[in-house]
Amino acid sequence: MKAAIVTAPGKTPVYGEFDKPVARDGEEVISVKAAALSNLTKSRASGAHYSSAGVFPAVAGTDGVGLTQDGRRVYFAMPEAPFGSLAEFCPINARRCVDIPDCLDNITAAAIANPGMSAWAALVERGRLIAGETVLVNGATGTAGRVAVQLAKYLGAARVIATGRNVTELDELKEFGADVVIPFAIDAEHLSGASDYEEALKATFANGIDVVIDYLWGESAKTTIVALAKTVEERPVRFVHVGGASGEATIEFPGAALRSAAITLMGSGVGSVSRKGLVQSIRSVFDAVEPAGLKISTQVVPLADVEGIWENATGKPRVVFTID
Repeated sequence: MKAAIVTAPGKTPVYGEFDKPVARDGEEVISVKAAALSNLTKSRASGAHYSSAGVFPAVAGTDGVGLTQDGRRVYFAMPEAPFGSLAEFCPINARRCVDIPDCLDNITAAAIANPGMSAWAALVERGRLIAGETVLVNGATGTAGRVAVQLAKYLGAARVIATGRNVTELDELKEFGADVVIPFAIDAEHLSGASDYEEALKATFANGIDVVIDYLWGESAKTTIVALAKTVEERPVRFVHVGGASGEATIEFPGAALRSAAITLMGSGVGSVSRKGLVQSIRSVFDAVEPAGLKISTQVVPLADVEGIWENATGKPRVVFTID
């Protein structure tokens, strides 16, 4: 079968021939129709992600959309190495398949499943968002962050605060449900960037904050935690860490920040959320696409072009490979 094959850790996948899978007990062999290129897919292919099996050569791809042997249209995720979703066929445990509503096309389903699952799991499974609460999305201009803003509003958040580096893209989020946008620049060229960001957050938190969904980590997350500690005091706040798009793996902040305020720190992802919870999150997002009017920008690319686009894909628009 044709597939995007990773020959060694850190290597760009090549388009070539790979052995066609044979279903084992409890598995389906999916005829793949579409699969999105996600940060998780790239990280697992590099061998760097904590969930990577480290098996090479292997087919890239962590999730996709296709047909079961009996013709059902499903989304599937987390195939076992050496197989992956960027191929004509992919074996998958039947419990890792989710039926796709008729109103949802293959491209949208493939594109929104992973960021939608991430956002829904963070907001609902971990953040326990209650209608009427206030949510801050740190890193809202990324693909998952944009979906999180939309879902927070759909789930009944009274106020959604969006933060990020790109002022233009933040302003666009006002059309997707963001009530407040806060740009920041925290780097060597902006010496007062962290303190400016902290002051802006404190002013906003004075009106209330209940849940923080963090896609960045690094200095912006540290600044957010410190601002919370100086503002919220006894009001409980759930800080949910989802991703490290900043590239900063660790942060340091004073322990007093946790002792002096009712802040609960937690993560959301594979492991901290049960597989059952992740599957249910995907179902919920699929069901929400139409009533919530969820939007996601896509770039459709044939799988044969995987080598040319792999390194340069930024995530916006979201690359979706089609497999004929």
